[in-house]
Formats: sequence, C-alpha cells, structure tokens
Amino acid sequence: MYYKFGGFTQRLVGAGVPAAYSPQGFKPVVSVESPAVIFDTPIKVAPDSQNKVGGLVKNKVPELQKLFQRPDNIPVHLKRSVPDRLLYRTTMALTIGGAIYCLIALYMATSPKREK
Repeated sequence: MYYKFGGFTQRLVGAGVPAAYSPQGFKPVVSVESPAVIFDTPIKVAPDSQNKVGGLVKNKVPELQKLFQRPDNIPVHLKRSVPDRLLYRTTMALTIGGAIYCLIALYMATSPKREK
C-alpha cells in the first residue's frame, strides 16, 4: 500500500501509486519533443601551454595528483608547504584555545561566588 499526506489533516492516508509518487498534486511533465538547441557553438579545448589562453586555464589535476600521491610520509593536508602549514597550525591553535576557554568557563560556572 502507498501513502501520502492528507491535504487537510496533514496525516498519512492511503493512496494509489500515481498520487503517492506525485505529492501535493504535482504531476511529472514529460516532453515528447526534444528542446531546441539554444547555443550551438563548438567546445574549446585548453592548449598545453603554461598560462591562460583564450580565457581557458590549463588542467592542473595531473600535477596535483603527482604531488599528493608521492610516498614521502607527509600527511595530505601538509603537502603544499607554507600555506598549508600556516593554516594547519592556526586551526590547531584555535582548537586548543577554544578547549581551554571552555574548561575555564565550566570552572567558573561550577564554582560558587564568594560573599563578603
């Protein structure tokens, strides 16, 4: 048995296959004709040069794959040298600082105030 949400009570009620697969009255629109081609321009392929040519950028994925898959016992998040190390160390410092701040806040919340 198939179910759908009732329109008035918003509870599950029994339903047939078309109603269950078309919630809230939406019906799938199937076009018989293929749509007309709007832009029929040839695809440009990036040349093998070092810089941008014609607004396209060279694919750097193979070079990065060689860099990241090199077996040099360095974690992946540190393989691109200075910026990665700086970002990693900043993240670790903020994490440790946040943990210390949470512990201090918990200590202050659990210790009673002294009355004078």
